Amino acid sequence: MTSLGPSLSSFHLHLYSIGCHSFLWPRLLLPFWLWFAEHVIWVRATHQHFHPHSIKIPGDITLGGLFPIHARGPHGVNCGELKKEKGIHRMEAMLYALDQINSDPGLLPNITLGARILDTCSRDTYALEQSLTFVQALIQKDTSDIRCSNGEPPMIRKPERVVAVIGASASSVSIMVANILRLFEIPQVSYASTAPELSDNNRYDFFSRVVPPDSYQAQAMLDIVKALGWNYVSTLASEGNYGESGVEAFMQISREAGGVCIAQSVKIPREPTAGEFDKIIKRLTETSNARGVIIFANEDDIKCVLEAAKRANLTGHFLFVGSDSWGAKSSPIAELEDVAEGAVTILPKRASIDGFDQYFMSRSLENNRRNIWFAEFWEDDFRCKLTRPGVKLNPDKKKCTGDERIGQDSSYEQEGKVQFVIDAVYAVAHALHNMHQNLCPNRHGVCSNMDPVEGRLLLDYIRTVNFNGSAGTSVLFNENGDAPGRYDIFQFQMTNHSHPGYHVIGQWTNNLRLNLEEMQWSGGDRSVPESVCSFPCKPGERKKMVKGVPCCWHCELCDGYQYQLDEFTCETCPSDMRPAPNRTACRPTPIIKLEWNSPWALVPASLAMFGILATSTVMITFIRFNDTPIVRASGRELSYVLLTGIFLIYLITFLMIAEPGVVVCAFRRLLLGLGMAITYSAMLTKTNRIYRIFEQGKRSVTPPKFISPTSQLLITFILISVQVLGVFMWFAVVPPHTIIDYEELRPPNPDLARGILKCDMSDLSIICCLSYSIILMVTCTVYAVKSRGVPETFNEAKPIGFTMYTTCIVWLAFVPIFFGTAQSTEKMFIQTATLTVSMSLSASVSLGMLYVPKVYIIILHPEQNVQKRKRSFKAVVQAATLSQKSVSEKQNGDSKIEPDRTQ
Repeated sequence: MTSLGPSLSSFHLHLYSIGCHSFLWPRLLLPFWLWFAEHVIWVRATHQHFHPHSIKIPGDITLGGLFPIHARGPHGVNCGELKKEKGIHRMEAMLYALDQINSDPGLLPNITLGARILDTCSRDTYALEQSLTFVQALIQKDTSDIRCSNGEPPMIRKPERVVAVIGASASSVSIMVANILRLFEIPQVSYASTAPELSDNNRYDFFSRVVPPDSYQAQAMLDIVKALGWNYVSTLASEGNYGESGVEAFMQISREAGGVCIAQSVKIPREPTAGEFDKIIKRLTETSNARGVIIFANEDDIKCVLEAAKRANLTGHFLFVGSDSWGAKSSPIAELEDVAEGAVTILPKRASIDGFDQYFMSRSLENNRRNIWFAEFWEDDFRCKLTRPGVKLNPDKKKCTGDERIGQDSSYEQEGKVQFVIDAVYAVAHALHNMHQNLCPNRHGVCSNMDPVEGRLLLDYIRTVNFNGSAGTSVLFNENGDAPGRYDIFQFQMTNHSHPGYHVIGQWTNNLRLNLEEMQWSGGDRSVPESVCSFPCKPGERKKMVKGVPCCWHCELCDGYQYQLDEFTCETCPSDMRPAPNRTACRPTPIIKLEWNSPWALVPASLAMFGILATSTVMITFIRFNDTPIVRASGRELSYVLLTGIFLIYLITFLMIAEPGVVVCAFRRLLLGLGMAITYSAMLTKTNRIYRIFEQGKRSVTPPKFISPTSQLLITFILISVQVLGVFMWFAVVPPHTIIDYEELRPPNPDLARGILKCDMSDLSIICCLSYSIILMVTCTVYAVKSRGVPETFNEAKPIGFTMYTTCIVWLAFVPIFFGTAQSTEKMFIQTATLTVSMSLSASVSLGMLYVPKVYIIILHPEQNVQKRKRSFKAVVQAATLSQKSVSEKQNGDSKIEPDRTQ
C-alpha cells in the first residue's frame, strides 16, 4: 500500500460545518484535534480492519462504551492488570442492559441497539486515543490518491456511527473524552464520573451523568463531619480531576458553611515514588488532633495509604471519610481491615440488581464469547490458566477446565456502579425511544428522520427523560446534566458483628440522616472519637482564637470576679455579686454583720457589761450616800454628769455590735461621741476650776468667778452642747441609714467575698465624731499637767491627771490598730472591737481612778467618811503656797518642811 495522505481540507470543512455553534476556544483547537485524529484514525483504518481491543455488538443504532477494563500500567506501559469489578462487572452491565432493552417490546420496538465498547486502561491519554474510534464515521476521508501495491484502491470498511457514549468511569477520563465528543456533538452519559467540574454546562455541554456530582458528595461528607462533632480535618486527594476537584469542592463548601477547618490538604502524585505514602502519613501526623481524613482518591491510592498507616503503627488513629471511589469496595481494604475499621464511606444510593446477578453468574467461556476480555477475567477469577495453541502452561498454575461457576467456585459481589451503568444505557434508550416516537410516528425501525441521529437533538431528549431506574428510583437530569444527590452512607465495622464489613448507617438526600447509635469505631468503641483542633473549654473559660484558624483556640480562665458571658468573653460581675463556682453566671454576694456570738463581739460586750455594772454600782452608792462628806467633797453634780458619760461610753458598745438599722445608726451617731464628750467636759470643768482657784490664789485672796456648782454645770453643758449640735447638723445633712459595703471584704478569692451590712459611718466620719472628745481630752490633760503641784489633800487634780495620762496612752494605741487594719479581710470586726474596747478602757480608767477609791472608803471604811474642818479660801491658798515651796526646797536639797495637816 502506498503512503498515507488524507486530505485535511475535507476534514476541516466538515468539522466546521457541524461545530459552527460551538464556542471560540474549541474552534481554535480544531486543527490540533484534526491532525491528531487523522493520523491515529488513519493508522487504525489501514493497519487494523477490526479492533482487537474493543467489543463490537451489531445493531441498528450503535452506542459507545468506555470502561476501565485494565488498571493503569507501569511507566511506559498503557495497561496493567485486569480490574474485575470496576472493569468487567461494569462492562457486562452494559451488555446486560442492551440485552434487556433489545428484548423489551415496549422500548425501541423493531430497533436493535448495538455497541462499540473500548478499554480506557484507567488512563486519560489512552482513553482519548481510544475514543477517536467513535468519531471515525463523522470524518470524510478522500482516498482517491491511495493505492495498494497492485494498483487497486484499498477496501476500507466504513466505521459504524456512534450516536452516544456510555462512560467514562474516572472523571479525568471523562473530561478528556468530553472535550472531543462535544466537537462532534456526540452525547456522553457517565455512570461514575462525579467531578464538580463536569457540571459546567458551557464547557461540557454534551456531558450528562446518572450519578450526582461531587459537589453533592462533598456537601454530604461535610454534613457527616459536622454530625460527628469534628471541626478539624485533613484532606487527601489523588492527583487528577476527580480527587482535586472533589477536595476543592469540600474545602469551598466548608469555608462557606463555616465550622470546619482544614488542617492539611495533601495531594497524592499521579506517579508516586517509593516512600511517597510514608511521607504523606508522616505529614498527616504533624497535625495529630486532625484525626479525620477526607479522602478523594482512587482505590489503588487508598490501599497504599492504609498500608503506610499500618507501617507507621497508626492503626486506629486516622478516621477516614471516603468518597464514592472507596464506597463499599473490598479491594482497597483487603488485608488492611484493622486499619480501615471505622472508616465512613459514601456511595450514590444504589441497589443490587438481582437480574444482573443471575445474568453474570450464568456467564461462561462458551456463552460469553462476545466479551473479548472474559477469558482473562476467567483466569484471574478462578486463579487458573487457559491453554492456548503454542503457549506452554505454567506448571505452578492449575489448568482451567471451563466448568467453573462464578459465585460457586469463586467469590462474587456485585460492583457498586452496576446499577448506574444500566441506568445510563436505559437513559439513552428512553431518549431514543422518545425521539423515535416524535420523528418517526407509527413507523417501525429507524426512519430517515433519524438517519443519522442528530447529536444535539438527542442530547435534548436525554436531558428530559424521567423514568424509574433499575433500582426503582427515578432517573432524571437537571439543566447541567447532573443527577439528583442520593447517597447511602456506610461504615466499615469488624467487631461485634457476625458479618464484618460495610454497614449502612445513614442516607443523604439533600439533608443528612445519620444513625449514630449504629456506628462503632476501632476496637468496637461506640463513642465517637474526636477530631478537633482544640477541645471545648471548660465552664468558666473563654476561647482565645488562634489568628487565621477559626477552629483553633486557647482556653483562658475567667479569673477574679469575672464570669463567662459567652464563649469568647469574660465580664466582671456587678459589685454586689460574685461569680458562681463554675464561673458561668454571677450570684449574689452573701451579706454579713457582726454577730453577738463572734469573738470580736463577745470580748467588747463582756467588758462593757462589766463596766455598766461597775458604773451602776458607783452611781447607786453615790445616790445612797449622797449627803456624806466624800460624796459632797467630790462635787456631786459633776460626778453624776461624769458617771452618766461613763455609762454612755459603755453603752455604745452594744449599739456598735447591734444589727444596723435606721434607729441603731442614729443612736450610734449620737452616743458615739456624746458619752466621751460628757465625761471629758466634766473632767475639763473640774481641772479648769482647780487650776483657776490656785492660780488666782497666787495673785489675790479673792476667789475666781464661776467656781460654784451651778456655774460648773453650766460650763459642762455648754461644752456638751457643741457635740450635740454637731451631731444634729450631721443628721440634717446626711440622714442616718444603712449601707451594704461590698468593697471592704472583696479579696482576690471571690468565694470569700462578703457584703457587710453597716451604718453609713466611714472611718473618717468616726474620727470626726470623736475628734471633739479628743480635743476635750487633750485640753483636760494639759490642765492636769498644770495642776500637778496642787496638794492631793485638797482636790482631785492628781487622780484626774493620772486618768488623762492613761487615757491618752489608750487612744494613742487605738489609732495605729484602727487604721492599720484597713486592708484586712476582717477590717470591720477588728475596727469595731478596737474602738469599743478602747472606749471601754478609757471609761474604766476614769471610773477606777476617780470613783473606785471613794466607793471603797464609803463601803469598807465609813469611819473615814467624816466631816473635816472647813477652811477659808485664804487658808487653802496658803497651804498651796507652802506645798509649792516644799517641793522647790526638796529639789534644791534643803530641809523638808512638813505641811500643817491640822487645819
